[in-house]
Amino acid sequence: MLIIFDCDGVLIDSEIVAARLEAEAITALGLPMTAQEICTRFAGTTTREVWATLERELGRPLPAGFFETHLAHVRDVFSREIEAIPGVHTVIERLEVPYCVASSTQLPSLITNLGTAGLAHLFDGHLYSASQVKRPKPAPDVFLFAASQMGSDPADCLVIEDSLAGVTAARRAGMPVIGFTGGSHVGPGHAERLIEVGAASTFERMTDLPAILAARGFRRAA
Repeated sequence: MLIIFDCDGVLIDSEIVAARLEAEAITALGLPMTAQEICTRFAGTTTREVWATLERELGRPLPAGFFETHLAHVRDVFSREIEAIPGVHTVIERLEVPYCVASSTQLPSLITNLGTAGLAHLFDGHLYSASQVKRPKPAPDVFLFAASQMGSDPADCLVIEDSLAGVTAARRAGMPVIGFTGGSHVGPGHAERLIEVGAASTFERMTDLPAILAARGFRRAA
């Protein structure tokens, strides 16, 4: 048995921060957009995909050097603002089955962001990124890669995800998935949308996860 966590919006409360910065940037370029719009449309997708879409909607190329400058700004803000989802540190410390992370975030940033939130050391290097596979979520690649690296069959995994793209990716990988709705970016109706795309159930408080896992038989064999 293997628990696979998404990172942004599940382990760290970062989606709302990233969305705020993206909304500010695209609004400044002449395409007004709110952070909640960004969250609703793009949560779980890569930053490059977000900006490729926004560039098309803007109707003109992004300014020279824009993407690199924006990413540097995001890294700076993340280093000061990123925090762990409440309760997640204790929950992970007490897990009795193997676990890892499978995220859309680039691997170096994934490591840095989890370190900023005080969580990186809990995963013992078991951090897997869409930058290591051919296709990002909603393709199943990163989940299948994580399972193979951990020596687990996809059917024996359980994914914890907050985004529609992530839930879709997990189901395409043949993995059961539970939706987490406790991130600051989650708006009304999101739990229902996660169920619609394949989540078996949803939960809002990370401290409820141990009971959910126990009910599904995720205990270390005696």
